[in-house]
Amino acid sequence: MFTVVPDRSRVQDEVRLGQTFELKRQDDDYYALQVGLQVLSGGFYASRLYQDLREKSGLVYSIDAHLQSGKTRSVFAVSYACDPPNVRKARSLIERNLRIMQTKPVTAAELDQAKILLLRAIPLSESSTQGIAGGLLDRSTRDLPLDEPITAAKRYAAFTAADVQAAFARWLKLDDLAQVVLGPQPK
Repeated sequence: MFTVVPDRSRVQDEVRLGQTFELKRQDDDYYALQVGLQVLSGGFYASRLYQDLREKSGLVYSIDAHLQSGKTRSVFAVSYACDPPNVRKARSLIERNLRIMQTKPVTAAELDQAKILLLRAIPLSESSTQGIAGGLLDRSTRDLPLDEPITAAKRYAAFTAADVQAAFARWLKLDDLAQVVLGPQPK
């Protein structure tokens, strides 16, 4: 599905590629996908998507991949901003990167960096009273154990490159990616 939402006030396109699937927040693959997402877009300058689409090809201004998961389903999305002629080229490179995540294991250095980024974020997310309260409330509404960050840390530390590859292959269906473009009026 491709949808264009015209906005005459814009000079560049804001693109969102997304897919919904039945992965639950409690599933082990949620954590494996989080590790892979760190390889794709975590650490900003060091990520695969930033390097491939911004540094090497200069196609995008910004790029991010994320997973939003709940009790019954998840939404995987890649968001990027680029000049209108670059939308198709950028999507092609994104799909290539996702296909590589499905077919080849991430490198040992990428896996270590992804784990470090995720593990470091756990105490930072609960470094304030608001963060602690928000985390407890979020976990209780999603039927997660209140000590879920400890469980998450153990899961992240245990994942292998093969686990990440298998999760991407199991859940991401590139043919099912919907695309929404918010941008200047097509000519």
